[in-house]
Amino acid sequence: MKALIVGGGIAGPATALALAKVGVESVVLERRTDAQADDGSYFSLAPNGVDALRVLDVFDLARDDGFPTRTNRMVGATGSFLGALSLGPSLDDGWVGLTMKRPHLASRLAAEASRRGVDVRTGVSVTSVGDHGDHVSATLDDGTVLRGDILIGADGVRSLVRTAIDPTAPPARYVGLTNFGGITRATPLAADLVPEAWEFVFGRRAFTGAHPTPDGDVVWFVNVPEPAIARSVRAATTDDEWRAKLLELVADDAGPMRELIAGGELELAGDNTYDLGHTPVWSRGRMIVIGDAAHAPSPSSGQGASLALEDAVVLAQSIRDTSSVQDAFAAFEKARRERVEKIVAAGARSSSSKVPGRIGRVFQDAILRLVFRYAVTESRVAWIGGSRIDWDARVA
Repeated sequence: MKALIVGGGIAGPATALALAKVGVESVVLERRTDAQADDGSYFSLAPNGVDALRVLDVFDLARDDGFPTRTNRMVGATGSFLGALSLGPSLDDGWVGLTMKRPHLASRLAAEASRRGVDVRTGVSVTSVGDHGDHVSATLDDGTVLRGDILIGADGVRSLVRTAIDPTAPPARYVGLTNFGGITRATPLAADLVPEAWEFVFGRRAFTGAHPTPDGDVVWFVNVPEPAIARSVRAATTDDEWRAKLLELVADDAGPMRELIAGGELELAGDNTYDLGHTPVWSRGRMIVIGDAAHAPSPSSGQGASLALEDAVVLAQSIRDTSSVQDAFAAFEKARRERVEKIVAAGARSSSSKVPGRIGRVFQDAILRLVFRYAVTESRVAWIGGSRIDWDARVA
């Protein structure tokens, strides 16, 4: 069997690695060039994502480019401590979460897939896909037509494959937040932050996060509640102009964000954030979508990449354990849909609570303290990061 995989972010090469474990040949098609592979900022994999990397035998490669994260600490705009949550139940060896630069994980997965014999092509754009009954095809922008037995859309929230499967498929939804990310190098502020932890500040005008690295740097982000930023505006705005905007937004909040932004480097600016909840049709014939192309949680969930890695493993298991493509796709959907849609819904609720309205600001710290004491607790969210995949278990 040969798989054509559209998309070479995290889900695409991870799926190729998983399929290789069950004897399926893959071609991964990614429009970005190798020169663009460093574009993006830092994120954290929850324990379920780390577990999936281990199933794929690539965790050691990823770990070398990241650092451990155990806890999310919540702080109010005044500096008051609101509560703390782990990223999820630890793995058997005590490891919890992994923080690293998102494009670096994608690059490492792609490089390892290529080393294991996968045909990984970068700088190619897929213009159309088709299901021809006994085979599938992907047409590239240079006119090349590739053939395979199955086609997997791992091409994100604006998925070409999702629309080909179901022309009436819902589009991704803008969640009302723009995202900025950066790094401040060799800063004494790193020593003031709790090691192996994100410090999240529910600010008056923005939601921020900062994480110290073992090397004395601090990686950080700022979520801003505002209308989506147009591509032309991003292209016309300089880093200094973005920095001035961010400094104004955090000016009245406690914590180190002002100093971190002022002395840091912007790695991501004006990124509009989206989610994708219920996609009615995941597969048709020999084509299927996975990861963000099928179910994109907002970044607030902290689960987008982890769910994509889970998808990669479960899809390979489904192909291994069934007798036909259609049965495999049905087994995959049965195993995945309920879990991922619950996480997308939880992420949407989290996004809406990041910055309160005018009245909510008066009671913000008190309300959030109650939320993290009674509603959002370790026991209530353990099912998210606590999921584990047994590679040897059969998919029903």
